[in-house]
Amino acid sequence: MTGTTLGAPLRIGVIGTGRIGRMHAGIIARQTPRAMLSAVSDVSSESAAEVSSLYGVPALSPDEVIAASDAVAICTSTDTHVDYIIAAAEAGRAIFCEKPVSLDLAEVDRAADVLGRTGVPFMVGFNRRFDPGHRAVRDAVVTGRIGAVRMARVTSRDPSPPPIDYVKVSGGIWVDMMIHDFDMAAFVIGSPVVQVWAQGANLIDPAIGAAGDVDVAVAVLTHANGAITTIDISREAPYGYDQRVEVLGSLGMAVSDNERLNRCEIYLADETRSPVLPNFFIERYEIAYRDQWRFFTDYVLDGGPSPVSLADGRAPVVIAAAAAESARTGSPVSV
Repeated sequence: MTGTTLGAPLRIGVIGTGRIGRMHAGIIARQTPRAMLSAVSDVSSESAAEVSSLYGVPALSPDEVIAASDAVAICTSTDTHVDYIIAAAEAGRAIFCEKPVSLDLAEVDRAADVLGRTGVPFMVGFNRRFDPGHRAVRDAVVTGRIGAVRMARVTSRDPSPPPIDYVKVSGGIWVDMMIHDFDMAAFVIGSPVVQVWAQGANLIDPAIGAAGDVDVAVAVLTHANGAITTIDISREAPYGYDQRVEVLGSLGMAVSDNERLNRCEIYLADETRSPVLPNFFIERYEIAYRDQWRFFTDYVLDGGPSPVSLADGRAPVVIAAAAAESARTGSPVSV
């Protein structure tokens, strides 16, 4: 499915109109020049009806959304992703799937078999790859601007913990939170991860510990090229949404620092003040979410490699499983 069989605008249907699906629907409808929102679906008829009314598209069943679209965005709960991937692939539709593809590697591989057989375009929604700052760090590595890569550091801290009901079903901090950072490490270093050492603690919310999870964690990743990445995450950072990426090379360093609510800084005789950080992930990654849809539509309409392939989506799931085992045993785990 390339530009030889499809023309713009690409009709994209959204399956799942919760918080993330509703955001994607708005970007497709209003900010993606070569695409249009074709239809929406959700297990909550009220949610689907709201988005349907907002953007003037029909609210349909998932199968009807697939039939009415050139491509589908799968924004449902993680345990449903693979079934929708297979249904869309069998129908010959291009697919955008929110991360993770699945918490179960066997399910990821089941999707891979069908995608390989059908050959439909497929992309995983690791939005942070499309953040301009993070991409600039990656570009500095790829072009050799900072020389041979030696070390990287990724920091990811949320303003406040998620609801405990989410923690109970999310798969744990290694999957629901640090999976972004596992992907970012492989992306900016450009070399696969071969070993993981991880440790976590429950220092923020006792209810998270009672649910069998941790709320602060670190991981040390060894890449195939010998480089080392250190990741630190926290489910609570009272000062805002803290997202930083740094890579050290033999010739210098590349850094993607925090975004702020605005660019104004105030300089006084006894202090310097900077604006606070965003307090919500959609604010922090607004440009990244917009740009990933432009990458997706160009990929589907013009052809070429997937911006984030299924293999790219599978690797962080493998690393997350290794991190969970390492945290449990206290020993490094080979990937």
